[in-house]
Amino acid sequence: MGVEPSIHDRPGTARVLLSSALWAFLALSSAVLFLGALLLWALTRPFDADGRALHLYSCFWAQVYFYLNPWWHLRVEGREHLPWRGAAVLVSNHESLGDILVLFGLYRPFKWVSKAENFKLPLIGWNMRLNGYVPLIRGDHASVLRMMAGCERWLSRGVPILMFPEGTRARDGKMKAFKDGAFTLCVQQRCPLIPMVLSGTALTLPKHPLVFQKTVHARVRVLEPIDPADFAGDVHALRDHVRDLMVREKARMEAERTARG
Repeated sequence: MGVEPSIHDRPGTARVLLSSALWAFLALSSAVLFLGALLLWALTRPFDADGRALHLYSCFWAQVYFYLNPWWHLRVEGREHLPWRGAAVLVSNHESLGDILVLFGLYRPFKWVSKAENFKLPLIGWNMRLNGYVPLIRGDHASVLRMMAGCERWLSRGVPILMFPEGTRARDGKMKAFKDGAFTLCVQQRCPLIPMVLSGTALTLPKHPLVFQKTVHARVRVLEPIDPADFAGDVHALRDHVRDLMVREKARMEAERTARG
């Protein structure tokens, strides 16, 4: 059985060089792909106010780095649980910056809730603005209220949103406590909540280092939608149920990966 590399392993020269090449390719390709996004935004805005076409293009943009990297592999299970149309709150655990690339591989319409500083990034941040994703300043009450209002507007238009209920990436890959926001939205908007579990993404790019793991086997499992009506408006009960469900599912996925070797 092979040994899974640790997120704390000291990177070798080959990994550093590969990571440098990947960052350079990401920067150069983003310049070209952003021009495509800008053109698509201008052409589709008159008849696609929700930006569905642009979001799917952004999914392709993110997946390019999986398509062209022979050492990175992504497996998505349960995509059929995700709606093409209709309000829904999608929640996922958060292990790495690589989660963003992975979850774009869902190829379904949704709006990200993301840190406000990400919107300031050249090219990628500009594309986030074109898409109408929702910014958030963590710990800022006024920003939280604006984020909730922005999510409510998209949900009222029948566009799903995607949130990381842990709020930030975990250092050790273990699931942190969940915040209430996603579950409050779900209860208030009376829309389904769809849990998703990531596995293997902590090794793409851990919380602080800029060195990628050479070989990555990332996996996303989309679970069945949950009706908030089953919890009679109890946000905390819904939150705790979903977290317990996701923790169990992640343990199951890790056990399956270990069994496969």
